[in-house]
Amino acid sequence: MTTNTLQKIGFQHVGSFLRPTELKQARENFKTGQITTNELSAIEDVAITDLVRKQVEAGLDVVTDGEFRRSYWHLDNFWGFGGVEHFNYGEGYVFAHEETRDDSARLSGKLSFNAETHPFIQHFKYLKAVADAAGVAAKITIPSPSQFYAELVRGNNAEKIAEFYDTDEALYADIQRVYHEEIIALYEAGARTVQLDDCTWGMLVDPNFWETMAGAGFNVNDLKKVYLNLNNGAIENLPTDLTINTHVCRGNYHSDWAATGGYDAVADELFGQENVANYFLEYDSERAGGFEPLAKVSGDKRVVLGLITTKTGELEDKQVIIDRIHEAAQYLPLDRLWLSTQCGFASTEEGNVLTEEQQWAKLKLVKEILDDIWA
Repeated sequence: MTTNTLQKIGFQHVGSFLRPTELKQARENFKTGQITTNELSAIEDVAITDLVRKQVEAGLDVVTDGEFRRSYWHLDNFWGFGGVEHFNYGEGYVFAHEETRDDSARLSGKLSFNAETHPFIQHFKYLKAVADAAGVAAKITIPSPSQFYAELVRGNNAEKIAEFYDTDEALYADIQRVYHEEIIALYEAGARTVQLDDCTWGMLVDPNFWETMAGAGFNVNDLKKVYLNLNNGAIENLPTDLTINTHVCRGNYHSDWAATGGYDAVADELFGQENVANYFLEYDSERAGGFEPLAKVSGDKRVVLGLITTKTGELEDKQVIIDRIHEAAQYLPLDRLWLSTQCGFASTEEGNVLTEEQQWAKLKLVKEILDDIWA
């Protein structure tokens, strides 16, 4: 492992923010052909610059572009790889109370990465320039390699794999390679914090998911090994001044969730063996289980407790959150703990059901607690 696990985390948000009304309208106008790609990009630039300003005013040390240029937290990255096509699956992801749009990604050839054509590289360069001017650090969030694999083997998508890969091992190697190349390209563009957003572990904790996957011909214990190897393989031999975070949750779409279950079932692999520096973990409801699995976080790795929810606008009781942090400290020392929201505010462009005012009030509360406990 070559990532630097000792760098100060700083006050940072998981990633996404609610899209402003003017940005949502611009994206709709682009879809209907009323504005050009360049016109949309200019509107996105303005929105991102304003978002960075607001993050700085809120006291954040590390800022994001809010994922303002994306439709989904994960699919847009997959579509940027060579050998991947954007298509409509016929049904969306089924959450507890609603179904998402039906966009998906499947193979159309051998996987490749090109820094000149993958949009996330240019997207980050713009954010980095704005962040540098504001005197703060910038991070980028991308879906994990295991999340990419999960999409490629989702239902009928899996049928395309055999057209281009003779073995599973060849596919695994190419996933690791294109991700490694992407991360290096982001580093060369100035990124020093890259976050791997990952719902695969968040699905594996749900007994219903285990049953579904087993019924689909997957051995769940084997799947855990595949996820771990994909992620670790992609982040091997990276520069020592590059911090790799991961964020794990159980789904975050329009304030809905997809899975339930504590981290116990995946703690050995996820906490003990995944070679990241910091874990941003969903812990905003009983669905996430207890803090006991944190005892398995190995080495000097740290955990950012996602105790503040982005799913509702109701503001948490400050003392309740402080008490929960000290409860978690029974299993992992306080100097290896930190605080954030459990997820972003808009993992897809729809966004969660709360107002922008409530969004910033949530982050203000995070900052107050960070200052109270760790200042």
